[in-house]
Amino acid sequence: MTTQKVVVAAALGECVHVAGVMNFLRLAKAAGWRTVFLGPAVSVQDLLAAARREKADLVGVSYRLTPETGERLLGEFAEAASDLHAAGVRFAFGGTPPVAERARALGFFERIYDGGEPPEAVLAYLKGQPAEGAGEKDFPQTTVERIRWKSPFPILRHHFGLPTMEATLEGVAQIAEAQALDVISLGIDQDAQENFFHPEKQDPRRRGAGGVPVRSAEDYRALHEVSRRGNFPLLRTYSGTDDFIRLAEMYLETIHIAWAAIPLFWFNQMDGRGPWDLEGSLREHQRVMAWYGARGIPVELNEPHHWGMRDAPDVVFVVSAYLSAYNARAFSVQDYIAQMMFNSPPGLSDAMDLAKMLAILDLIAPLSRSGRGAGGEGNFRIWRQTRTGLLSFPLDPAAARAHLAASVYLQMALRPHIVHVVGHSEAHHAATAEDVIESCKLARRAIENALAGQPDMTADPKVQERRAELAAEARLTLDAIRSLAAPGAPDPLTDPVTLARAVTCGILDAPPTLNHRYIFEDIPMSLAPMASLGERYGVSVRGMDAIIRLACIVHRTDYWRRGRTLDKLGIHDLSVSELTRYVNKGVLE
Repeated sequence: MTTQKVVVAAALGECVHVAGVMNFLRLAKAAGWRTVFLGPAVSVQDLLAAARREKADLVGVSYRLTPETGERLLGEFAEAASDLHAAGVRFAFGGTPPVAERARALGFFERIYDGGEPPEAVLAYLKGQPAEGAGEKDFPQTTVERIRWKSPFPILRHHFGLPTMEATLEGVAQIAEAQALDVISLGIDQDAQENFFHPEKQDPRRRGAGGVPVRSAEDYRALHEVSRRGNFPLLRTYSGTDDFIRLAEMYLETIHIAWAAIPLFWFNQMDGRGPWDLEGSLREHQRVMAWYGARGIPVELNEPHHWGMRDAPDVVFVVSAYLSAYNARAFSVQDYIAQMMFNSPPGLSDAMDLAKMLAILDLIAPLSRSGRGAGGEGNFRIWRQTRTGLLSFPLDPAAARAHLAASVYLQMALRPHIVHVVGHSEAHHAATAEDVIESCKLARRAIENALAGQPDMTADPKVQERRAELAAEARLTLDAIRSLAAPGAPDPLTDPVTLARAVTCGILDAPPTLNHRYIFEDIPMSLAPMASLGERYGVSVRGMDAIIRLACIVHRTDYWRRGRTLDKLGIHDLSVSELTRYVNKGVLE
């Protein structure tokens, strides 16, 4: 049996500042050490006596007062501890930057911290991982390994992509060197998502619109190459809106994609971001899920927040999250990343936001316990990922920073494995490398505060009541979707025909979607006959006509042909008086 290592730590001499010592010991405990805290103002003799008595493997020393006094005291300590040092006991120091500089000059301490280090760097040291001279092999290069290595801290992810390759390459290098995060999600422009393999369809006028204009596999290789520094972050990017498998093959070969992010119902004709119709895109998304699943690559379905950002009811948000996990499991995904975007829609209270996410976790947890992925029973693992709402950031920079920190602190109530940091600049401009680094620092501080002893916000009775209410409503909604399946249809919750019908009949609905019943029902059934009446009797209907034409273009459907025209109603040849009598009496004379 491996003997548990022991660390003894204290604030030395007359120093009474112990917050740093306690944080150090908290991290040591998380790394598996037995910790002994001696408290403030501990003499050199008492600290060393405790180190000998406890058979310490590591001694932590803190001093945060004047540098001159600290230098003298630390010199005395080093001399008195020389026998322990020679016997292999390790020593670490933490203090203010001026005192840390004096401590470094002594050449006695194995590791010196001045407060500017991220906690994960301290944790890595306590886990025995190298700091100086670390290479790619010292930083896990798969998502699951990185999560486990970073625990109890979540790994951090942030989108990054500027309008030119040159600026993006420089920014990726800067972010990696700063060791600000663990995963860089490459934000690529629309043509890179939809027309990467079809240069003839690319529009030079929108080059760089919405992200970095990657146009070749070499571009992706270059982005990966410049990230090989600092803490060697993982890379990932969008799954695209067409040519899904070809893109997946290239992502795996060029950037060693950390995980795939795939929608279920979106990024198609319904939202105008892809060429596929709803049913066709569902099939394609399921196919690419299976492709990644067969290769053991984690999959995230970036689905529920698209409903939330369109003001869908909370129950639709929850149901879409369940359908995402259910489909991932059905298509042999082994490591599923459950994304939960808070603040969507904006203005939702923290309590109700938290309840919504807890309802999601309640519904999807049984899928993990009864996993039926490629490896059999229990082979479906769920990793929690949280993020701040894209549309929730205020424009004021100070308020935006506060919003980011507050949102991340709330998210920590779910103890996420991944925190997707959204830049505080989101409401104003796409994040620069400096914005990414600053936003990650803000998020990291909120995470540290939460891990140091966050109260259990999930225990609020109002949260629990809403949590149960949403879960019950979601189960009813899922039953309604199942009822749509045709006789003999496969599993309704994975059947593209049934799932598409759940949207077109309005069970899954969000007012601002272009696939709303206000368009596909009201245009042909109400507006088309009214416009037909106006045209027949010489009344100007230019406004109605424009709306109908727009709907035809958006849905790629001839609503004049499908709609209730006067011909179909059998009243095209009626005069105004005859039509009036028909309306009043309900019979044709």
